[in-house]
Amino acid sequence: MRIDLHTHSTASDGTDTPAELVRKAADAGLDVVALTDHDTVGGHAEAIAALPDGLTLVTGAELSCRLDGVSLHLLAYLFDPEESELARERELVRDDRVPRARAMVAKLRELGVPIEWSRVAAIAGDGSVGRPHVASALVELGVVPDVSAAFTPEWLADGGRAYVAKHELDPFTAVRLVKAAGGVTVFAHPAAIKRGRTVPETAIAELAASGLDGIEVDHMDHDEPTRARLRGLAGELGLLATGSSDYHGSRKTCRLGQFTTDPEVYGEITRRATGAFPVPGTGGAPRR
Repeated sequence: MRIDLHTHSTASDGTDTPAELVRKAADAGLDVVALTDHDTVGGHAEAIAALPDGLTLVTGAELSCRLDGVSLHLLAYLFDPEESELARERELVRDDRVPRARAMVAKLRELGVPIEWSRVAAIAGDGSVGRPHVASALVELGVVPDVSAAFTPEWLADGGRAYVAKHELDPFTAVRLVKAAGGVTVFAHPAAIKRGRTVPETAIAELAASGLDGIEVDHMDHDEPTRARLRGLAGELGLLATGSSDYHGSRKTCRLGQFTTDPEVYGEITRRATGAFPVPGTGGAPRR
């Protein structure tokens, strides 16, 4: 089995619609794909409706969190999307995205960048607007060569010249809320230092003691020594070690299935989840 547990669609900051994403996942030879848009479950229904034969969908979301001033992301799988407290927190994060993005545009204009909010909004479309959409506008203007180059202190990285903070969950609260909604939690790309500051391993240990289920080990932002270190840490803390592409369509260079999760780990995730179940493809589109 080939299992990719971290992807994004146009429901947040990916460039493929949910339907396009599941079709591409099947074409890429995946057996299981998770749709984990930022702070939203808005793409799940479309993905389920288009799910090809032979492909299983894991519903999820990537939750925006902050600990001691450091931004981090928590992958939440197979939780009940109707659970009120978790739904309310996701809504608070989403509601803060537009004013935050507008404030980043204002900062960029103060820095002399001729960026327009209307263009950022058009790039985001119906998705949850965020830094990747602002970064895409910077690419179009020729300010940076690609989206990744915008995530530097010069521009949009945490603490950068045009950075603006947003409402984010405390990760300990997020773990508790996802658990209460029957879900499973995995710390996304915990050592992605190119994105900015990361939390210390002691914090990961504290999260593990509070119910964190796993850490994303195999990821494009982790080099081989980092993956080996994180795999060892997962073993020490009794955490599941996952792998995934963090696919965003054309917005990033990673490919669907570039990194994958071991089937035994996937099986343990599904065993622990009680809020929702993986959705098997029933022929929304033929598998090619």
